[in-house]
Amino acid sequence: MTAQPTPFNWLSIIALGLIWGGTFMVVSIALQGYGPLTVACARTTLGALALLALMRALRRPLPVLTPTLVKYLFVIGILNTAVPFALLSWGQQYVPSAFAGISMAALPLFVLPLAHVFTDEKLTVRNALGVCLGFVGAAVLIGPGVLRIGTGIEPLGQLACIAAALSYAIASILTRRCPPMDAIVMSALLLCVGASALIPAMLLFEGVPTWVDPRTSLAILFLGFLPTALAALIRVQTIRTAGSVFMTLVNYQVPLWSVLFGVLILNEVLPLRFFAALGLILLGLAVSQSRNVFRLFRA
Repeated sequence: MTAQPTPFNWLSIIALGLIWGGTFMVVSIALQGYGPLTVACARTTLGALALLALMRALRRPLPVLTPTLVKYLFVIGILNTAVPFALLSWGQQYVPSAFAGISMAALPLFVLPLAHVFTDEKLTVRNALGVCLGFVGAAVLIGPGVLRIGTGIEPLGQLACIAAALSYAIASILTRRCPPMDAIVMSALLLCVGASALIPAMLLFEGVPTWVDPRTSLAILFLGFLPTALAALIRVQTIRTAGSVFMTLVNYQVPLWSVLFGVLILNEVLPLRFFAALGLILLGLAVSQSRNVFRLFRA
């Protein structure tokens, strides 16, 4: 049985919300000096190097790489790092960082119907209602822009962010079906797979990156080490000591922080539908996960 969350666990949850919520703002800053593939590649590669170093420091051995495990690692690595990092970086060239943060809040709502089809975790009436509310929120978030595809880039940027959330959701389902292995080792290997896909793509389309200026270059370093490597370590420690249900509390924080950072630091002007969409998505999360959260606080 999972232990009662400690004050350190609560601080970890707040830290993860801040780190992941601020990631979209930092991506926007990095895009001012680098192309989207360079931003995605640098984040993935630096994160992989940091976690490989951590593996060595903790003396975590590599697993036996069976053909089945290799297939899972390859597909999950592409869908959990290369594809969403590239889509978010490309999409954020044309949409506010707050949009990307809010779209990521829909991730758990994508997972629920996929889990119903591909795992033994079946949807309940409560879950289905939450998913419907969340999908309405996603539709409000995109707004009428999706109907204007072909008349501008912004609708495609919006769809790229939503597609990144869907890619994360599919990777989450595959991760549940993947043979068990050490979480830090798995995170490192997945980032290595993502880096191996993004490095040639970056070199082909954007060339070898150079140090542009302190602001954007430091943003690149931040993306590699904090939301990718350090956050992975905090996440693993929190799940091990407080449980996966406790980790779901991060989902409520990330979109709120992304909106706050976008408005206060990047001076983004957000339409009212963004706030309506945020409310609907968070309401959908609350409905779909309420039983687990109530159980957490009653423990």
